[in-house]
Amino acid sequence: MTAKMLEDFNREHFPQVDHMNMRVEHVDDKTITIRMSVTDQHLRPGGTVSGPTMMALADTGMYLLLLAQIGPVALAVTTNLNINFLRKPAPGDIVARGNILKLGKTLATGEISIYSIGIEDPVAHATLTYAIPPKK
Repeated sequence: MTAKMLEDFNREHFPQVDHMNMRVEHVDDKTITIRMSVTDQHLRPGGTVSGPTMMALADTGMYLLLLAQIGPVALAVTTNLNINFLRKPAPGDIVARGNILKLGKTLATGEISIYSIGIEDPVAHATLTYAIPPKK
């Protein structure tokens, strides 16, 4: 699936995340880059991007990367998400860069690193596993 196809699929099947302002900047057979335009609703006290916002970005990034590999399978679900918050994000947009570590028939595992724009070191790192439903 292309970046546009992924965005359209996500908008159609998960309208509840449309307010997250995520845009697929790049996707290929192993990697994805998603940019999120941060607004006040994504901030926690102290003016930094909230943990739940970064978790949603990581989860969405891995989900879309998986769909780019297996096609539009709405019922692929997260079975595990482990995230480490490494440093306070700078104000402004954040970017998630992810890759598939293993793609099996029933499970997929990948990792997502989240960055503040213009800063080299990641602000968070997540590993995720998805269950892939059986083909009918």
